Amino acid sequence: MTLTFDEARHLLSRTGFGGSLDDIRRFMTFDRRAAVAQVLSITTTKARTPPPVWIHGLPPLHHRRARWSEQERKTFHEQLKIQGRELKTWWYRELVTTPNPLLERMTLFWHNHFTSSVHKVRWPAFLYQQNVLLRLHAMGSFRTLLHAIAKNPAMLLYLDTQTNRKEHPNENFARELFELFTLGEGHYHEQDIKEAARAFSGWHLDLRTGAFRVDVRHFDDGQKTLFGKTGRFEGDDVLSLTLEQPQVARYLTGKLWREFVSDEPEPDELASLAESFRRSNYEIGPLLRDLFLTPQFWAPENRGVLIKSPVELLVGTMRLFNVPIEDASHLIGVARRIGQDVFDPPNVKGWPGGTRWITTSTLLDRHQVLHLMIRGHELGHPQGMDEMNPSHGVNWLATAPLDLVQATLLPLAPVQPVVLEEDRTQVVHQLVLDPVYQLK
Repeated sequence: MTLTFDEARHLLSRTGFGGSLDDIRRFMTFDRRAAVAQVLSITTTKARTPPPVWIHGLPPLHHRRARWSEQERKTFHEQLKIQGRELKTWWYRELVTTPNPLLERMTLFWHNHFTSSVHKVRWPAFLYQQNVLLRLHAMGSFRTLLHAIAKNPAMLLYLDTQTNRKEHPNENFARELFELFTLGEGHYHEQDIKEAARAFSGWHLDLRTGAFRVDVRHFDDGQKTLFGKTGRFEGDDVLSLTLEQPQVARYLTGKLWREFVSDEPEPDELASLAESFRRSNYEIGPLLRDLFLTPQFWAPENRGVLIKSPVELLVGTMRLFNVPIEDASHLIGVARRIGQDVFDPPNVKGWPGGTRWITTSTLLDRHQVLHLMIRGHELGHPQGMDEMNPSHGVNWLATAPLDLVQATLLPLAPVQPVVLEEDRTQVVHQLVLDPVYQLK
């Protein structure tokens, strides 16, 4: 049986940034399995947007910086600020224009899972490399991703692995590896953290080359006991031992359930998904397929119950209305204003998401931002969404029956009833400003 209108809309909203009426109609020709296969058919793992010119640069070494004048230091810091802004602009442009919305959604998901901040790392090129890494493995093997991200320059700096030496162990990465990346709170012991930190000692970023290496002078090669096993474990051993724990699959599957289905996972279905995920050796694509094919994903009671993140709200609006990107840097301040600054999460836990996207202040800010977007003031485009010109690719918005326009824009009935017989532009404005528009 092919998808209904509501099912097609729901799928596009949850697995991407929403879909136009034309997109919805195209997906209504598929049944559920074929539709899921379609959204999972990623054509590339690379961004299409050309990167900034400085992505291969390396930070100046300490001995060189020590000889700088005050003016040289000031100029350097200003350049870093410019690069940080260019990095964010680059990703926003990719988010708005990507032909693979699920890939970018998953890159954003892992960006919030394996957090790193340009504010602390300071070198934007390392954050760019991390973003490329997350996109490369976003739909692939979590095992491969975990091993790669642990050695990523941005991660080595962000969680202080760079300073972890046998003489002075630093537990930051080991702690977050268990608490945030793999197991979740309550599924490890403090002694596990201490032993794991010893295994990661000597992990080092060579700032002369940007390459990872193990500095054997600072590696603790003594016996370590972790998860009931004892040996002269190194960092990669810790990652492998961690992945042997069944809790890893349960933890990750739960996070993905809350990202794509609902705030409350169904225990039996979650357990089944987690077991399949573990048996697949942590392949992400098959897990997403199984997740999207659960009855709970399609259940009417789970539609319109999740809140769009600031990035989803802004990017989805621009994609839905096909607003030309004349200057994607406009989105940086707008997203920050409503609670999400990419490459600069609030802390190591990332953005909490869910209902915490909405506070008394952000709710007002979200409404104001959408109002300004309609008028073009926050898009870097003077016409904003007022210009419903077929030449902009929004012919459906200008010509479709208004009841279909409403069904496309909103997952549920609007809070404020809309008189569909009124002026078309006014109706569209009212629908976008309705609180239901911020749900998915």
